Amino acid sequence: MTGKVYLVGAGPGDARLITIKGKECIEKADAIVYDRLASPRFLQWVKSGTKKVYVGKLPDRHTMKQEEINQLLVDLALEGKTVVRLKGGDPTIFGRVGEEAELLYRNGIEFEIVPGITSSISVPAYAGIPVTHRDLASSLSIITGHESPDKLDRMIQWDKVTHATGTLVFMMGVAKIGYISQQLIAHGRSPQTPVALVRWGTRAEQDTIVGTLADIEEIVRTTGFQAPAVIVVGDVVRQREHLKWAEKLPLFGKRILVTRARSQASTLVSRIEELGGEPYEFPVIETVKPTSKQMVDQLHQAFERLNQYDWVFFTSVNGVDFFFRHLNELGKDIRALAGARIAAVGPATASALRERGIVPEVLRERYQAEGLIEAFGSEMKAGQQVLLPRGDLGRSWLPEELNRMGLQVTDVKIYETISCAEDDHELCKLFDEGGIHAVTFTSSSTVTNLIRALERMGGDALLQRLRECTIACIGPLTADTAREAGLNVSLMAQEATIESLIEVLCEWNKDEPRRHRK
Repeated sequence: MTGKVYLVGAGPGDARLITIKGKECIEKADAIVYDRLASPRFLQWVKSGTKKVYVGKLPDRHTMKQEEINQLLVDLALEGKTVVRLKGGDPTIFGRVGEEAELLYRNGIEFEIVPGITSSISVPAYAGIPVTHRDLASSLSIITGHESPDKLDRMIQWDKVTHATGTLVFMMGVAKIGYISQQLIAHGRSPQTPVALVRWGTRAEQDTIVGTLADIEEIVRTTGFQAPAVIVVGDVVRQREHLKWAEKLPLFGKRILVTRARSQASTLVSRIEELGGEPYEFPVIETVKPTSKQMVDQLHQAFERLNQYDWVFFTSVNGVDFFFRHLNELGKDIRALAGARIAAVGPATASALRERGIVPEVLRERYQAEGLIEAFGSEMKAGQQVLLPRGDLGRSWLPEELNRMGLQVTDVKIYETISCAEDDHELCKLFDEGGIHAVTFTSSSTVTNLIRALERMGGDALLQRLRECTIACIGPLTADTAREAGLNVSLMAQEATIESLIEVLCEWNKDEPRRHRK
């Protein structure tokens, strides 16, 4: 049975700017064919077993010729696969989708074109430039600027294009900016016409320069401005002075590596995005139910005695989640803990309990194990029973201290933390190019497992890049682990919460110089 091909526009770069239908296509694909301009985050949505083929083009080489890409789509569909061809921006605007679709048609293969948000309008918008304006420009032209001057002259009627619309948008024309400016001036545009070039729009490397037709070539040369960029010509460029909203966001210009388990990363990722940063998810750990018979037996024994505990201490959101999973699987409910005092370490853990109908006692000071003793130590009595449901990597300090105080502790391992980092060549490239500006660690296990993953993928060279990055830790224990591993911890949350971690990142970015990928 022949498969089907979806020719999907991925948008300008920010993964959130893909359409809902585009995301749905990626999620159901058996094979995905993608290029350099597609965000690597899209690949996180593919189902297990999906074939991934990179066909991106770099300035100095072509990974695969266009004719070969066309044939690849045909071949994959003839294998019966649902294929997604993921293209930056909108596939119908200088995306050569017509050539790909034509060959699919000639081979009798079903296909759909899924439009995307074109960079010709979205990239200027992120730079504070609306391409039309009631008082300044009521029309728009989108023109390729990528070709050689002689080919540009054959394709573009400069005498007509120059004044055809209020705004002219040239795609991929940085190297030809001098020639483009000369032609527009020669055919009647004022040399003082405003021009903006927006590079890597909607991404962490977004950069904008502004000039006029008369001086923009010199500005490009002196600043070392490089492709890829969108060129906007017209009076709408003046709007940027008041409307450059993206650059005012607290984390604008920063790509931040998120290493925590994907099941826990959503809050951190969302906050980074809301504040103008670009999160790069690379989960290095995963939490799973206990696998050894010994751990399972101990868990069952602990849950059989739920009505005997005087205290239950939850030290993490994971502890809450897995506790209730086991509770449900064992056919029990929370009424078994009616006689116990339930305490939570940290506001996130407390919130997870409240979502399940439990109002816990909450620490007011330190959001870690020591805080439990500080808060409730005077109320604990020798001989009382304590349940400590937590992961297999929990520190020994708390149960040891409770035992020293004469309490009887059941320290039950209700989940395990395992390494799950997969090789990620895009991440290696970003590290090598200085494209990772900060790395966040939310536990000691994220530190050790990221280091192991980078050692496996790139050895000492990658580890050196990690040492050059800004390191942000959620608390002192995590920071100690990072320092012991040779990392330079420059940021640490005031409280062991995601929001506090975000706050120190925003403060850091106020004065941090921008770094850009070439």
